[in-house]
Amino acid sequence: MTAIYPGSFDPVTYGHLDIIKRASQKFDKIIVTVLNNPSKKALFDVKERVELLEIATKDLDNVIIDSYTGLLIDYAKEKDISIFIKGLRAVSDFEYEFQMALTNTLLDEDIETFFLMTSNKYSFVSSSVVKEVAKFNGDISKLVPDIVEKAINQKMKGE
Repeated sequence: MTAIYPGSFDPVTYGHLDIIKRASQKFDKIIVTVLNNPSKKALFDVKERVELLEIATKDLDNVIIDSYTGLLIDYAKEKDISIFIKGLRAVSDFEYEFQMALTNTLLDEDIETFFLMTSNKYSFVSSSVVKEVAKFNGDISKLVPDIVEKAINQKMKGE
């Protein structure tokens, strides 16, 4: 069985990787899909996010990294996949993701959303927190892989 794990992954964090690794143990294949949201100002472009994810997941044989602009439902139809994985950190995540899951099911009744709770040690980690800490030259080494930390620091310095 194949599942899609969608997100912006700007940047990918240890919280995201926790969900990816655990989902990869439960499904035959996971397609991590970087969704391009043109209305959001991203730190990394889609190509950079895909590359960082590919490096961060290189040891997971059943994980594929892809990208898409548009509705997730349309992407799922193109791939003939009906399972989405969503990571949850807190009740606030659930409220939003529950609404999205119901909307997706309304658009395609075959879609199922599997919610995975993040591990406790990553329950506070978000891409927004990582960017905020990095902006003020804080230590993000416990929040993101080395390659991501290096890429963020280069972006922050304007390189």
